[in-house]
Amino acid sequence: MRTAVVIGTGLIGTSAALALTARGITVHLRDTDPDAARTAASLGAGTVDEPEGAVDLAVIAVPPPLIAGVLAAAQREGLARSYTDVASVKAGPRQDIAALGCDTVHYIGSHPMAGAERSGPLAARADLFEGRTWVLTPTADTDTDTLNAALELVALCGAVPVVMDAAAHDRAVALVSHTPQVLASLVAARLEHAEENAVRLAGPGIRDTTRIAGSNARMWVEILSANAGVVADILEELAADLGGAVAGLRAIEAADEAKREEGARAVEDVLRRGNAGRSRIPGKHGAPPTRYETVAVFIGDQPGELARLFAEAGRAGVNIEDVLIEHSTGLQAGLVQLMVAPSAVVGLTSALQERGWRVRSDR
Repeated sequence: MRTAVVIGTGLIGTSAALALTARGITVHLRDTDPDAARTAASLGAGTVDEPEGAVDLAVIAVPPPLIAGVLAAAQREGLARSYTDVASVKAGPRQDIAALGCDTVHYIGSHPMAGAERSGPLAARADLFEGRTWVLTPTADTDTDTLNAALELVALCGAVPVVMDAAAHDRAVALVSHTPQVLASLVAARLEHAEENAVRLAGPGIRDTTRIAGSNARMWVEILSANAGVVADILEELAADLGGAVAGLRAIEAADEAKREEGARAVEDVLRRGNAGRSRIPGKHGAPPTRYETVAVFIGDQPGELARLFAEAGRAGVNIEDVLIEHSTGLQAGLVQLMVAPSAVVGLTSALQERGWRVRSDR
């Protein structure tokens, strides 16, 4: 690939453009908002100048309802030799594309499994897709050159390609992306009118649970509208589980001991099923989940402290698998939770304590 056009310079489109230009690809930018395209260009994502001829690949980064129309117009223009879109749903746009009679031989649907709470070109990053899954949804019509162009796009962006059927993709993202977005928003909505003293007690658990609730609401309405039926089905299943949990909690308050025990079992069943589901989420580099242990270190909120802590762990020969930071309310300090292999806990704890760190381990 030598040339590309990115149509739509939001977060995903601009990030893809940044990744391509960083690898020497000439990228032309288009957007119905000229200011957005110029902003993306100023970040180094490409040029707003029109290409002189057909480019190798056109990347359509617009909301799902607009994909078919944009693709049809681009193909009439002869804009590219191959085309792909990066929308988070695939079955609906494919039906729209068929209805408009678009060329499906030189088109392939795709979806990079990456994003951020912020939207727009200013939130874009060239490394947004590094190590992330990028789904491709070819059909029997898709020719080899178009599939190869899409695979090259994925490789240039540093992502990992996964081939799926469009309908299976939509069911999967409804489960692991779209429904969690709604649930995070529902939980965060409980905080809107909560008392200030209650909100001040918020810790890393509620922050993790509601992180994606900070996403752009209008953008998510467009995404959910394109996959509404599947998401609604999953929410109905969740509603049934939620009803069972509510009934169990009410029973725990009953005067009858048998009802209390029954209620406790119902609640425990939900929690255990949650344990089982959580254990199926892939671990590091997509490998099976690995059990880590935590070494918690108290740290001051000042420049260089994290770097010093990581350097100490490195000198102790310990690889940090993951890290969480819990900030103390009202104090210029926090708790850094270092996730490490179980065999490394004792050695890391001793090494840090010898160097004056206040350490709390799980053991």
